[in-house]
Amino acid sequence: MAKLTQRHAGILLHPSSLPSPYGIGDFGKGAYKFVDFLEKAGQSIWQVLPFGPTGYGDSPYQSFSAFAGQPLFISLEDLVDDGLLSYGDLTYVPNFSPDSVDYGYVQYYKKPLYRRAYDNFVADCAKKKPVLDPDIKKAYNNFCKNNAEWLDDYALFMAVKDSQGGVSFFDWPEELRRPSMETKKALVCEHEAAIGYYMFLQFLFFRQWAALKAYANAKGIKIVGDIPIFVSMDSADVWANPELFQLDSKGYPTVVAGVPPDYFSETGQLWGNPLYDWKYHKKTGYKWWIARIKNQLTIFDYIRIDHFRGFEAYWAVPYGDENAIGGKWRKGPDHDFFNTLTKALGENLPIWAEDLGIITDDVEALRDDYNLPGMKVLQFAFCSEDENDIFPHRFKTENCICYTGTHDNDTTRGWYNEQGEKQKDRLRVYLNCSGDNIHWDMIRCCLGSVAKYAVYPMQDVLGYGSDCRMNTPSVPSGNWQFRVREENFNDGLAEYLKMLAGVYGRLPLPEEEETEEEDIKVESD
Repeated sequence: MAKLTQRHAGILLHPSSLPSPYGIGDFGKGAYKFVDFLEKAGQSIWQVLPFGPTGYGDSPYQSFSAFAGQPLFISLEDLVDDGLLSYGDLTYVPNFSPDSVDYGYVQYYKKPLYRRAYDNFVADCAKKKPVLDPDIKKAYNNFCKNNAEWLDDYALFMAVKDSQGGVSFFDWPEELRRPSMETKKALVCEHEAAIGYYMFLQFLFFRQWAALKAYANAKGIKIVGDIPIFVSMDSADVWANPELFQLDSKGYPTVVAGVPPDYFSETGQLWGNPLYDWKYHKKTGYKWWIARIKNQLTIFDYIRIDHFRGFEAYWAVPYGDENAIGGKWRKGPDHDFFNTLTKALGENLPIWAEDLGIITDDVEALRDDYNLPGMKVLQFAFCSEDENDIFPHRFKTENCICYTGTHDNDTTRGWYNEQGEKQKDRLRVYLNCSGDNIHWDMIRCCLGSVAKYAVYPMQDVLGYGSDCRMNTPSVPSGNWQFRVREENFNDGLAEYLKMLAGVYGRLPLPEEEETEEEDIKVESD
């Protein structure tokens, strides 16, 4: 009886890119239509980017919290269905672009409506004869109670940030930047209404997402989330838990995160995130990290950890440097962290390792010792004339994810157009194609690989060019804006994707077929 391994196919598309009339993708009708599209297309994976609330630059990798969700994803139409808003509240909708996100404009429009929904909620709670479904109030109270460990600090942090004009907490007065317990208690009393508002937004976010995830899971679609290994400098995590990070006596970082010069940048990438005090984390049994991963596994089926190699060693750049060239490698928590994690979560960790960049034998050993799938990005295979293990014929294991490109890459069509003739010719020969439909050629290559998972950005499915790429590393503005239109989720495209998934053995298997297959008899003449 031969074991039959499930092979998966899926699409990378962040919720911000979904169709919606309200300026940004959300957890409303457009998201459900995308899930329906995935099912029709024979896909079993929906991969997203980090879900945290974003600040300056709009990057999901720079969030105000490692635990909280992005309020802009809350569906306004769902709030009408819940009775928190009226249809009249949505009478006026600005003429948002259906193709890109203007985060400032979206916030300007959505925030007053969220405030109105909260005010309606509070007012209804005070009524002797409330109108709202009592289950919503019960669910809200349970949510606040069950998530108090991170929610209380996050809501207070955001409330105080509003009172300080939205500036980084490093620019707050000293008594707010490094508050005592007494000061915190006073701040809670002072900002009670604002704290309630931010808690309410998180309740709405997690409630709507839970419903959408359940809908996707019921259709056989698993959600792959994404968490950055590091947290943002201006975050509730650093403000409320400074002991977790390498900070000086005044609360400023001594070193910050980045990576040395690589494919993306000749001067490296200076991310600027505060680095962990791993000795302190070890003393606590990695309590904060375990809580973080458990939190993410309540909203995702798998999580991809960005910059996985940072657990083995991380690039520490002196605080104040203008670029990342002057950094040094420092040892991370390595196996000790993952040994502790497996004790808390079990041996089969639902974690994908982002193992791009400078990867050493020690990093590979750390990944493989815990059976974590790594990444193979096809664009990188053709960036040099040398043989490398990113070519599908050189994959050493099925336990990996094959991508055409990621959110940090150009779209496949845009990337191909920028290649030299020598690289293009090598690619055309390898794929036996003309290059006229290079996005489909690369997707087929991805699907045909031995990798257990094949994932491609929606931009590649649609054959879009460089103007639709999601992010350009080291470029501070103009990123994270891409959106799709509802008509992109059409039956013809779904049928073609399903056909390809079937050709390469990636259609979802019935449950009874996932463990074994019937004997196949081969008779000779």
